Amino acid sequence: MQIESLKVFCDLAETQSFTKAAQINGVTQSAVSQQISSLERQFKSLLIERSKKRFRLTREGEVLYQYSKQIIATYEALHHKLQELKDIISGTVRVSTIYSIGLHDLPPYIKQFMKTYPTVTVQVDFRHADQVYEDVQGNVVDMGLVAYPWRDSKLEIIPLRKTPMVVICAPDHPLAKSRSLRLKSLDGERFVGFRPDIPTRKALDRLMREHGVTVRYVMEFDNIETVKRAVEIGAGVSIVPRTTVTQEVANQSLVAIPLEDDRIERPIAAVIKKNKVLSPAMKHFLELLKQDLPATEGRAAGRAA
Repeated sequence: MQIESLKVFCDLAETQSFTKAAQINGVTQSAVSQQISSLERQFKSLLIERSKKRFRLTREGEVLYQYSKQIIATYEALHHKLQELKDIISGTVRVSTIYSIGLHDLPPYIKQFMKTYPTVTVQVDFRHADQVYEDVQGNVVDMGLVAYPWRDSKLEIIPLRKTPMVVICAPDHPLAKSRSLRLKSLDGERFVGFRPDIPTRKALDRLMREHGVTVRYVMEFDNIETVKRAVEIGAGVSIVPRTTVTQEVANQSLVAIPLEDDRIERPIAAVIKKNKVLSPAMKHFLELLKQDLPATEGRAAGRAA
């Protein structure tokens, strides 16, 4: 019996998917099935109830899962400790991120990290918020990057920073000449927003209710890029993180107007599975994400001159 087989079994138990377990371990679905069958022969026990309707571990499978997690955690801790003793920073860091962070906040960090640790590969998957949490819980990735993180007993939330939010509009919009705005100024405005299930949308709706503001949602999208394109053609105004419109403000296709209300900011955080053993590469990447890089400071975009 090999450690790799126990890891495949744990990944299968957590994702409840032969496809995902195969993807995580870089093998075929057939190889996953073969390793599970090998474990069942080894322990002379049925570990998984094979049914098309549902996935369920047997009682013996639950016991093996609990002990296998401990074995794998100990093995990974040993491996990472030996790497630290040898001062080796290598391997792969797998990241799942929402689109706005992955496109606008993350790139300078990856560039700096790759420059400092050229032997480490950073793999980035762009996902919707709920999928990021699923990826982290299922061990598909090492960490997730989200906005307005929600609490989960199985996850560790590591706050990174807060990004100021700004009102954006087309250059010919009546609000475009404003140097700053209060939320109340948006009352009754045509508004381009995120879908109702997006965390940033939920936070903005809550904020507007608190300020007694009612906007008219004319379009709803699931990603920041489409929101910006709709605002550019004059469909309405929107509120987005300042870092996401730097290029558009520079190109004068959008105007970004600061909000006067008590610093309206979007919190972003790293999400890691609780008790996960971090490799040296992951530790260094996480530490870098906590810093304010000079490159990000210069990207703050206000109203175009």
